[in-house]
Amino acid sequence: METRELRYFVAVAEELHFGRAAQRLAMAQPPLSRAIQQLERRLGVVLLHRTARAVALTEAGSVLLREARAALDAVESAERRTRRAAAEEPRVLLATKAGASSELLSKLLDAYAGEPGAVAVEVMLCGPGEQERLLRDGRADVALLQRPFDTTAGLDIEDLHTEQQVVVLPAGHPLADRPHMSMAEVTTLTGLPLPRWPRRDGGYRDGPGPQVRDHTQLFQLIALGRACAVVPESLRAHLRDDHATVPVPDAPAVTTVIAWPPHCGSKAVADLVRTATRL
Repeated sequence: METRELRYFVAVAEELHFGRAAQRLAMAQPPLSRAIQQLERRLGVVLLHRTARAVALTEAGSVLLREARAALDAVESAERRTRRAAAEEPRVLLATKAGASSELLSKLLDAYAGEPGAVAVEVMLCGPGEQERLLRDGRADVALLQRPFDTTAGLDIEDLHTEQQVVVLPAGHPLADRPHMSMAEVTTLTGLPLPRWPRRDGGYRDGPGPQVRDHTQLFQLIALGRACAVVPESLRAHLRDDHATVPVPDAPAVTTVIAWPPHCGSKAVADLVRTATRL
């Protein structure tokens, strides 16, 4: 299969409409339809169910969509990393979620800067879940991820730090003085629903909680009495006087890991990882 065919298929599979997919690809619809038909004939499978009113993925189509996205990401990643390797000024691009692992990141950058042969480290601060995508598509060389929030499948990782979680409440809330709360209690707090974070496709799951995209927005909503949130306890450092926290012992522990692509041959990345694990 050619990358061109995979891009065509991904566009149709995501739009589930040949007209919109053709417009997205800046091409006419007939050649797009022919290309998908040729792909199906060569694979010997039906990828899409077509009717006069709708287009739907078959089971085989769902598998190819998942694999095609990974393949296209790998191609783009190879292109980006190859160009970066040819740069006159070597550097390492490190992606991390804004506000997460701040103390660890600061110590890591200071320690690595003192290593012989250290190169410049460019820090890419991003929203929840974005650092994993930046690493996988080659825009970052290394990333700080947090399990169980981020997926590390297919990446090389080293565990750095594990911490418990707390629930963040508005200051003065009747339960703010509790020694601890359970997840069951948190999920049933009257008037303080848990937030809804964006999925990978940018949409939100259904539910009563407010839609949020970053912790600044989330913490303001909590201070206004519109939500609560269960977060790693290290985020306490970013809270104001109008917040209160209560430990949630049965919430899953959060482990910060340093992650990089498998078979990475960068000495700078290897040195940065060694520094992180030593810390």
